Amino acid sequence: MAAVVGAGPVADAFLIAFRLPNHFRAIFAEGAFNTAFVPRYAALHEAEGPAPAQVFADRLFTLLLLTQAALAAGVLAFPGPFVRLLAPGLDGETLDLAIRFTQITFPYLLCIALMSLLAGPQRDRALCSGGFRTGADEPVHDRLAAAGRAQAALVCDTGRCGGLGRAGGRDRTAGAGLGRGRPRRHRAPPALAASRRSGAQILARVRPGDHRLHGVQIALFADTIIASFLPSGALSALYYADRLNQLPIGVIGIAAGTVILPTMARMIGAGDEAGAARAQNRTLEMTLLLAAPCVVLFATMEQELMQLLFQRGAFDAAATQAAADTLAAYALGLPAFLLIRSVVASFTARGNTVTPLKASLTALAINLALKVALMGALAQVGLALATSAGWVNVLIVGVLAARRGYLRPDRRLVAACLLVGAAALLMAGGLAALGGPARAAAELSPFLRMEIALGLQLIGGLALYAGVCFLGMRRRAR
Repeated sequence: MAAVVGAGPVADAFLIAFRLPNHFRAIFAEGAFNTAFVPRYAALHEAEGPAPAQVFADRLFTLLLLTQAALAAGVLAFPGPFVRLLAPGLDGETLDLAIRFTQITFPYLLCIALMSLLAGPQRDRALCSGGFRTGADEPVHDRLAAAGRAQAALVCDTGRCGGLGRAGGRDRTAGAGLGRGRPRRHRAPPALAASRRSGAQILARVRPGDHRLHGVQIALFADTIIASFLPSGALSALYYADRLNQLPIGVIGIAAGTVILPTMARMIGAGDEAGAARAQNRTLEMTLLLAAPCVVLFATMEQELMQLLFQRGAFDAAATQAAADTLAAYALGLPAFLLIRSVVASFTARGNTVTPLKASLTALAINLALKVALMGALAQVGLALATSAGWVNVLIVGVLAARRGYLRPDRRLVAACLLVGAAALLMAGGLAALGGPARAAAELSPFLRMEIALGLQLIGGLALYAGVCFLGMRRRAR
């Protein structure tokens, strides 16, 4: 995509159209419904059996289907006012393209919201049988579909299907969600069920979760609104930097949070508070262990990573520099986003969504204040820096959970934090020291010199980090 579309007005228009359904996806698909639904489903399954839990799931499925269909229909019928409301700084050709692209991308929301709700009971049933194999391949299908869309864009750009970069953007978005919407084996199909309770009563169960977790989404909406007023290319810099930033969040943070929530809900429902605390501590430990190398790389080698991955075709050196600066700013808040889901599980697994709501709103207020204060001087880099307010959310939720006895850090977790911190510092120093020798060795090759130099540097830095962690854990085990 970077090579075909670059970082200009067409890319900005596509990214606006791409962002809008994904904002709502994070609210509905990974948000209030799913976060409040999973503990309730697990509690019903544990206390009353699978039948009442399935009835609850069917009722929410029906409600979600109706609300998302209504939202999608409204946006498809009136895309212009919708885009102008959430990206008021766009004008001219960029605005026209954004409106056209939004009409193509927005139906994705309906598919992914329903897919997420279906995955909730599936994950819990898998947990009851001792694993997460069923349903765990959902993101794989989505990435395969994304790869197919990218290939279609390249084909269109060559003229073989009569289009240029703009048509490639439309072709890419048209396939959004296909990887997630395919039917699954081993899943009973959902049933449309009228609830004896009113829709308002069902929504009352999930409304706190919506506001709690998705204060973050309000901040992202603010990102879109503010970035639409910035010079051309700012949205693209945010997007490409966030692609790397989202890699550890998706692979580590969301995966850990997805597993720990039903795990803790089931254990707490069975009265095993100590087991729930141990599971949470080990999840936090593994999250930190896997996250630290990503933070180091994004903070110290952002230029090299962006150049290697994206600088080709329409994506020039100026676009690389803007995206690299943005990535380094994201690195400051990255650990908070990786930890927040596992920390918040202290409350959500117990059905308490009000307490994290207050912490989330506090962090949101700080985030928005930082965006306004920093955007003038730092443009999109200021928006990325403002995400470090996520630390406020983690600290408030963590302190409150510890005071109530929900979060119980043990000695092993504390030792792991110290070990990971020391290993990360040594990795940063090792990467800096290996830069010169790696480039000198790469000069011996007649081709792929940049790739070889970066590869040697990364291998050396990661080997140093892994070695320090291994030796520290081995010594602790003794």
